[in-house]
Amino acid sequence: MKKPLYIMRHGRLRRKENTIVFEFSDEKEENIQRKIIPIESIDSIFVFGEIDINSKALNFLAKNDISLHVFDYYGHYSGTFFPREGSISGYIIVRQVEFYLDPNLRIEIAKEIINSAGHNILKNLKYYQSRSDDLEFQDEIEFIISDIKSSLDKVRNCEKIEEILGIEGRINKIYLDAWNFIIKSDEEVFKFEKRERRPPTNPINALISFGNSLLYSVVLDEIYKTQLNPAVSFLHEPATKRFSLSLDLSEIFKPLLVDRLIFSLINHRQIKAEHFNEDLNYTYLNDKGRKIFIGEFDKKLETTIKHPKLKRSVSYRTLIKLECYKLIKHIMGEEKYEGFKIWW
Repeated sequence: MKKPLYIMRHGRLRRKENTIVFEFSDEKEENIQRKIIPIESIDSIFVFGEIDINSKALNFLAKNDISLHVFDYYGHYSGTFFPREGSISGYIIVRQVEFYLDPNLRIEIAKEIINSAGHNILKNLKYYQSRSDDLEFQDEIEFIISDIKSSLDKVRNCEKIEEILGIEGRINKIYLDAWNFIIKSDEEVFKFEKRERRPPTNPINALISFGNSLLYSVVLDEIYKTQLNPAVSFLHEPATKRFSLSLDLSEIFKPLLVDRLIFSLINHRQIKAEHFNEDLNYTYLNDKGRKIFIGEFDKKLETTIKHPKLKRSVSYRTLIKLECYKLIKHIMGEEKYEGFKIWW
């Protein structure tokens, strides 16, 4: 089975016959070590270290439809090397653009994205509420749930994308207010006040940014495997230097694939203050912390669940791909788009 390849060290990536070879020095910088990976076992590559790569290796990746995602020193997404598009469809791209240009068609999809993301946020809150015996906690979460439901009720009357984005921002702010109730840690660094992105100002913001970057890249991978164009979106405004459709679909899956992972890692003490760079005021994961997060994120993607319509088990990663195909069916007029909503 194909799996992502995560490169955390500095080194060199090259082709050798039908394999990819990663060469790196040992900890004492004395000996060169090599990791040989059969090309048929790689789904995509995520690079977090500084690597050298030549055109021969890039051509080999392109020939095998393998994308390469690059992240900077702090774990922020920098960019992607994509093979030449193999699933391109001019007709679907035209239809996708038509749905973006028509305000009514676009807002219909945007509303469904927000409703799906909101549903999944509520599922998270209800999950943790049901697992707690603390009456004060239950009351606080109930108040937050009620507030989010009230905001979601207003979506149906929105006539402009800006109104929907305003509601999205309010829902996320309300939701984040619940994080200090959900996260159980005796380490002071995990007290959470507000969402701050670049740069993140505390460990929680660092985890959110890192998790969101990983999810954005995975969603981008799955979009690329279909005929959709990742630059044409419906909720977020298309812009230069970003694949905004990936931002759209990431909103739906963040509560399941990023938020729940963060709660679990902290509450089970898999991630602690020692896994952040103390010299940078605990605002960035260190190498050990990244390895732990990536390892658990990868396990999460491969987790399977019985799909009620397909009547078979599918992985969380497959759920993302299915979301892309649902959008294609919608813009082709075959089936109305219904966003992914956690059913368990």
